[in-house]
Amino acid sequence: MDASFTLLDLHGAEVEPWLDGLGELRISVFREYPYLYDGTVEYEREYLRTYVNTPDSLVVLVVDDAKHVVGATTCLPLRDEGPEFQAPFLAAGYDVNSICYFGESILLPQLRGQGLGKEFFKRREAHARKLGCRWSAFCAVDRMADHPLRPAGYRVLDDFWVSQGYQKHPELQATFVWKETGEASESPKTLTFWLKDLS
Repeated sequence: MDASFTLLDLHGAEVEPWLDGLGELRISVFREYPYLYDGTVEYEREYLRTYVNTPDSLVVLVVDDAKHVVGATTCLPLRDEGPEFQAPFLAAGYDVNSICYFGESILLPQLRGQGLGKEFFKRREAHARKLGCRWSAFCAVDRMADHPLRPAGYRVLDDFWVSQGYQKHPELQATFVWKETGEASESPKTLTFWLKDLS
């Protein structure tokens, strides 16, 4: 891991000073395939405020020497997320109080492949256990294998997630709406959840 970067563990209100930097990183990374997200800092500020308003949230930032946010991962109790996140679990009979929802894990390209992805899971799972959660869960967008914007050599992360102990649950799906690059307006996308039993 590059010594010129620092990892910061932040909770609740501690996240607020970093909102714009985190939002800009999300816009940059999620603009890539498979999310193709065409976002704005204004929307990001509003979306990320959930982590500021939740004392039990964890946001891990990777910060360079110039204090720029160059990587991040997030989590919070599922009970503190929006109803669209909770709905598939409630419908399947899960107790949302027992689940820690893992949000994004994002890194600028030059930081990938250095072990930070594993470190992100380690820190979030430790936080989930501290909260007394039995499950950790995240979701990933569903894309066709022959999607026209899929880059040559693109590597899906399924094998990495399985190596970290996660299982894909096709019965747990959510629909989220965002504006994709090249779209005139927002459209719905389906995401599937992955779970790990932390007990």
